[in-house]
Amino acid sequence: MPGWSLEYSIDVDKENSVIYAKIHGRWTAKTAESYHEDFRREMEPLLGQPWARIVDLTNWKTSRDEVTEVIGRHMAWCRMNDISLSIYVINNTSTFRQLNEMFVKGGVKNIAHTFRTYPEAEKFLKENWIDKRKKKN
Repeated sequence: MPGWSLEYSIDVDKENSVIYAKIHGRWTAKTAESYHEDFRREMEPLLGQPWARIVDLTNWKTSRDEVTEVIGRHMAWCRMNDISLSIYVINNTSTFRQLNEMFVKGGVKNIAHTFRTYPEAEKFLKENWIDKRKKKN
């Protein structure tokens, strides 16, 4: 199974240039670093072109501050590697606060969008990424 661990899963839709990730549990810095390395490896087919991602954080727990630093660097790496749209599904106010800190550290506030439900996030992805890409082609 590509990009899978007990703490996360990563799937790549090459046709639509979208990465789907699910995050689980309370992370340590080591978990966040492993996620970043697995993420980089899985998304390699999309390097050199604009891409989007949708991240399901509904089962993620607030983590140590060190995780904010690591994921902030991960988000900055994504920005330097052509991410155009970053969508998050999150329904917990304490994790939402930490996610916003990550947005600031990663410099992605202008491309990051949050939703409380997965259907809302998927609709936004379809309307603002997938459908627009299909019209261009």
